[in-house]
Amino acid sequence: MSNILIVGSGGREHALAWKIKQSPKLTQLFIAPGNAGTAELGENIPVGVSDFEGLKKVVLDKKIDLMLVGPEVPLVEGLHDFFLADESLQHVKVVGPQKEGALLEGSKDFAKEFMDRHQIPTAKYKTVTTENLEEGLAFLQTMKAPFVLKADGLAAGKGVLIIEDLAEAEASLKEMLGGQFGAASSKVVIEEFLSGVELSVFVITDGKGYQILPEAKDYKRIGEGDTGLNTGGMGAISPVPFADVAFMKKIEDRVIKPTVDGLQKDNIAYNGFIFLGLINVGGDPYVIEYNVRMGDPETEAVMLRVKSDFVDLLEAAADGTMAEQSIEIDERSAVTVMLVSGGYPGDYEKGKVMTGFDQVENSILFHAGTKQDGDNVVTAGGRVIAVSSYGNSMKEALDQSYKNAEKINFEGSYYRKDLGFDL
Repeated sequence: MSNILIVGSGGREHALAWKIKQSPKLTQLFIAPGNAGTAELGENIPVGVSDFEGLKKVVLDKKIDLMLVGPEVPLVEGLHDFFLADESLQHVKVVGPQKEGALLEGSKDFAKEFMDRHQIPTAKYKTVTTENLEEGLAFLQTMKAPFVLKADGLAAGKGVLIIEDLAEAEASLKEMLGGQFGAASSKVVIEEFLSGVELSVFVITDGKGYQILPEAKDYKRIGEGDTGLNTGGMGAISPVPFADVAFMKKIEDRVIKPTVDGLQKDNIAYNGFIFLGLINVGGDPYVIEYNVRMGDPETEAVMLRVKSDFVDLLEAAADGTMAEQSIEIDERSAVTVMLVSGGYPGDYEKGKVMTGFDQVENSILFHAGTKQDGDNVVTAGGRVIAVSSYGNSMKEALDQSYKNAEKINFEGSYYRKDLGFDL
């Protein structure tokens, strides 16, 4: 039996909590800092994800056996390493990579070099700093539009520019290197643009063995038809119709195995999740990016399709026994529709009172940006709540989520009504 702490406060963490809560192995569940939804599944503790000393206190006070790190920032900052270095914390199982492994997400340049070294298919690229700016500008001139510029470091999903015009790309490169995204863009990766349909594939690993979780497709743009600004994600669908057995086999052989083998060859200790942001280019998978945690909002669809005891998988990732595990997947479709605040991803107001939860039937609500305010649940973020549903087809699941999305009310509420349009 175990006491488990989930670090994080979003829809991803609520979905993980929902899944962990189903395990007979769970004794007590804690979430730091959590949200109004996680409060119904366990005890929220008001400690920030980067407050390592605060998390240490929680772990010791609550006799935590296993800590699951939801977001990327504390992993890139070295939360796992902090636990390994502290004698009083070394007994705690931490699910999430150490700082070096977290560079797969924390540094685009590190990830590209890793893929190069291990022959993992990805777009052609060049890494540029102020030192080799001239080489960078020359590289841009050899490329076909559109031009892709990525800040090397974490920029909360905002550090990627896709530009049609060469002169504009050259100017943007200089702006980024000049500090547009702070330290995150002191290095910029220029990449060739790949055209195709994207999908997200999730792996849980102990660094040697791995299990492949259900794949998903998320929708990043605010506007219907994939228009407008990028967001943290407006919804997700699982399974992905084009990701058939043959395509998933290519992903496993060309991407997953060489990634896990590559970590071992490079002596990078790694446990937790690997999120592969992939693109299907003419039937072949290419890696757009690695993330070192589960995706959001994909988790809110993927967790519905995992039938196995999730705590078994988490313990195996921490204990090094992943090869002995197996994973059972629900054949049904699962979809997530994200309700967001009016104005998001630009400026938006918080503190809007939410109603209609009691009207929802046959969907699961995962809170993303919410908090309890007296008797009310109020909005506390841009992405507010995810409505997840099962169906025997993608359409059936979507219809169910849309029916319930209409029942949840708060001032300025918006959601995309065209998810799955490209499938």
